[in-house]
Order: sequence, then C-alpha cells, then structure tokens
Amino acid sequence: MALAEGTNAGRSRFQKKRRKWVKRYGKRGLRRANALFGRQSLVPTAPVLDASHFPWAHDFEAAWRDVRYEAERVLALFKHLPKFYEVSPDQARIAGDDSWLTFVLYGFGYRAEHGCRVCPETARLLDRVPGIQTAFFSILLPGAKVPRHRGFTRGLIRCHLGLMVPEPRERCAITIDDAPYLWEEGKTLLFDDTYPHAVSNDTDQLRVVLLFDFHRPMRPLGRLVNRAALSLMRRTAVVQDSLRVHARWEREFLGRD
Repeated sequence: MALAEGTNAGRSRFQKKRRKWVKRYGKRGLRRANALFGRQSLVPTAPVLDASHFPWAHDFEAAWRDVRYEAERVLALFKHLPKFYEVSPDQARIAGDDSWLTFVLYGFGYRAEHGCRVCPETARLLDRVPGIQTAFFSILLPGAKVPRHRGFTRGLIRCHLGLMVPEPRERCAITIDDAPYLWEEGKTLLFDDTYPHAVSNDTDQLRVVLLFDFHRPMRPLGRLVNRAALSLMRRTAVVQDSLRVHARWEREFLGRD
C-alpha cells in the first residue's frame, strides 16, 4: 500500500510539472505558430468569415432541420447531459457553473462513436468537413453567460449552426472582437476563436447550436505545422484527461441507454 501511494504521489508530481512546462513553453510556441498560420491561410484572417469560403456549409444549412431533430432527441436526455466543464475540466474558468451542457460527437480529432450513432444525420454532415476536430451540441440554459475568452490556435476555425435561438434574439448573442452577432436558426456563423469572444443568453429559453472546429485551409507548410501542433496537443495531459472523462460519461450513459 505504501509503495502504491508513493508511486501515485510521484506520478501526480510529474503530471503537475508536465502541465507547468506545457503551459510555459506551449504558449510561446503557439504564438509563433499562429503568426505562421495567418501568413499561410487560404481564407481571410478576419474575426468572422463568410460561409462562401466553405462549400460544405450550404449542406448544413440545407439539412439544419434534420440536425435540429437530432438535437431535440438529445434534449430528451436532458438530465443526463454533462456540463461542459465536466467533459473539458481545463475550461472551468469559462464554464464553471451548470448552465452550459454538451453532447459530444467529435473530440480532439477522435470520433465519439456513441454520440454519432445517436445522431447519424449530424454525424454524416460532420464527416464531410475537411479536418473536423471537435463537434458537439452546445446548449446554454436561460441566464447563461460565458465570459470573454479566446481560443488557443488559429489553425482551427469554428462554426456554429443555429438550431434553437430564443426570443428576443437580441438578448441572446455572441460578441466577437467586441462586435455583437446574433444566431439565426438554419444559418452558420463561422469565426476565428482566437479573437476575444463572449456569449450571453439573457432569455428564459434554451439556446442550442451545433458547434464544431475544423482545420483552417492553408498552404502546405501551414498544414504540416498545424497537423504536428494538434498531434502534440492530443498527447497532453489536459486532452487525455478530457478524453478519459468523456469515455467514463459514455460508459455511464450506455448503462442507462
């Protein structure tokens, strides 16, 4: 028992040191990589991007009612859905309460097979997005607020597909680089989440979007560095911990299914 406790304590110290090292040197490397991604980008580096740069965006807008139907099926399991900070503990600063729920379909490039079986039409659309990395139904409860923050890599672009947008619309919005944007049901909103952004739902209804991240279209050098950076990120303790947490939730969910 004493040996096991000593081993666990040593592992914990090593993990803390590794996290500290990644935080210290990873941010420096990301700043340099993000500058490169901006130069290598084949689409604008503006905060918000036009959907015309991404031909597959039309497919999501054309099939949005099918995606909404699957989101409604997910909401039937409302009391079992995990909070965002439960499946992504490193995001507790921006999602540290119970007002942001998720249902994961992709995480860090890994396909969540159970979630995709529950939502086959949504999964079919996501599978056609080049370089899909993360995807989930993002559910904000009435009164929810996500404070101003920014993503870590310009190598990814984020898309929101509006599914359930509460009224009045102007009281449920996302601010990107200090400019407000309103979701619209059946429409995509594409943006670079390395720009500061914040979200609020000041209504008495749920706000539901399909949120997903995908590789920024870039020239060969940018694509190579991006793939390498994301591969290293997937090996970090933060990501591996998140994957384990989600796998545990899926096992519990399957036990109730």
